[in-house]
Amino acid sequence: MEIELIGDTAAEETLLLVSAFVLSAVIGVEREVRQKSAGARTHILVGLGSALFTLVSAYGFAHILEEGVILDPSRIAAQIVSGIGFIGAGVIFVRQNIVSGLTTAGSIWVTAAVGMACGAGMPLIAAVTVVLHLLAMTIVTRLVRRLPQHGRTQRFDVRYRDGRGILREILRAASELGYETGLSQTKREDSEDGPVVEATMTFSRPQHQPPSVLMQALTELDGVVEVRAVNPELE
Repeated sequence: MEIELIGDTAAEETLLLVSAFVLSAVIGVEREVRQKSAGARTHILVGLGSALFTLVSAYGFAHILEEGVILDPSRIAAQIVSGIGFIGAGVIFVRQNIVSGLTTAGSIWVTAAVGMACGAGMPLIAAVTVVLHLLAMTIVTRLVRRLPQHGRTQRFDVRYRDGRGILREILRAASELGYETGLSQTKREDSEDGPVVEATMTFSRPQHQPPSVLMQALTELDGVVEVRAVNPELE
């Protein structure tokens, strides 16, 4: 059995790998700019790996083809789709009933598909997919934010005096307005007037109402120092 170190299709395969690298980097840079857990390097590796697996499944076993040997390139491609789910699951976090990282996990899944498309000899389709991905992350997101939303989650940074049972009063006030409350994180600091806790909290209710209503109710509580609305980031 003769093995060629540089096959006839080496130049084409190299070009497809480079295409996967560039297109995956575009998706990764968008995630990097938004400071997400999976950035440019992760997306490049996912795209490159998917492209290489696809190339190997398509061309890597050509030298063993003979009568009675049947190759099915789609088998490795199917395993890529299954395997990429483990990486995607690693960037999804659930804290206090708040799910984050779903969009980043989706971008990793799309990056794997882009790499597979490049490896299968369809770089144009892969490039169109990247353009559509960027449109979804920018224009579509802005349009969705303009739509009226019911039960929209509101996120506040609430600073209150420590040791006075203020957190209990915050939960009571939010509950009276029909909100379900989740506590994301807390940070304690010392000030001239005593210890202060800064808590990042999320509030959601079945029917949407202006954030100013809840903000005013929390601000009026005795012991609450400051209530600041947090603009939700793109995931």
